[in-house]
Amino acid sequence: MSDSQMAGEIAAAVIEALKSERMTLEEALSIMKRGEEMARSLHVPMVFTVVDDGGNMVAMHRMDNSLLAAISVSHAKAYTAAALRISTEEAGKTVLPGQPLYGLQQTHPGKFCVFGGGVPLTSGGRFLGGLGVSGGTTEQDIAVARHAVSGCP
Repeated sequence: MSDSQMAGEIAAAVIEALKSERMTLEEALSIMKRGEEMARSLHVPMVFTVVDDGGNMVAMHRMDNSLLAAISVSHAKAYTAAALRISTEEAGKTVLPGQPLYGLQQTHPGKFCVFGGGVPLTSGGRFLGGLGVSGGTTEQDIAVARHAVSGCP
């Protein structure tokens, strides 16, 4: 086997391995379903958005009668959790006056959201993306987001 053939096979194997470690639609739907179950138990219609490791939307689910504003907020929370690889609740603490990332949310107008309800998604120690939950109080959004990802490996 030539060096170029071997390099091609190695590259193909790496690409295949990376594909299997990416956020899938099936995984995103499963996460959103767990979240919706809790939202229903709270009697709070919510919107769920899952993005991949690049911040690109994998799936969005809007429960009946959820707030229209929750669509863009859930997406911004998911994007923020993915971009910063921390929860939006934690990110919010770092952007206050006098804190190390003060003003960060202004660097990407309309993309960052720094109040609770966004969490990074990981599997086996590998970063996969972010989940954003919106529609309830901040405390409800945080609780539902945590519950939604609680079944993730």
